[in-house]
Amino acid sequence: MDDESRKKKQRAAEPARPKLLVLDESAIDPSCLETFPYEHAGKDVVVEIDTDEFTAVCPWSGLPDFGRVTIRYVPRKLVLELRSFKFYLLTYRNVGIYQEHAARRLLDDLAHATRPRWMELSLDYKVRGGVHTVCRAASRRTSRG
Repeated sequence: MDDESRKKKQRAAEPARPKLLVLDESAIDPSCLETFPYEHAGKDVVVEIDTDEFTAVCPWSGLPDFGRVTIRYVPRKLVLELRSFKFYLLTYRNVGIYQEHAARRLLDDLAHATRPRWMELSLDYKVRGGVHTVCRAASRRTSRG
């Protein structure tokens, strides 16, 4: 049996894999993030938001990754509107993105939208294949505005 025949036979023996929709990071849409004015500028309050409904996909396999996102921040002038945050998270649903990159992208987009005094984010992924991953990122702003 020649090499080409052997490869064809091997491919025929492999189980068919479903076609999975995997989008690139351009599908993430931070423009849907909305804010409203913080009425107590200069008086700090720590805002904590969390949800266990974050989903993206593994860029290699296309299989889903599920995680809990926790955000803590001190607003300067703007507060994150939660409905828009939910819509923003939905834009990750079919995006193939590494876990570490997802955490950093989430933080960067949220910090850009809200311009907080400081913000930190934790993305705690569900165990898959016996491996548990938690990614943490922080943004510190020292300038006014």
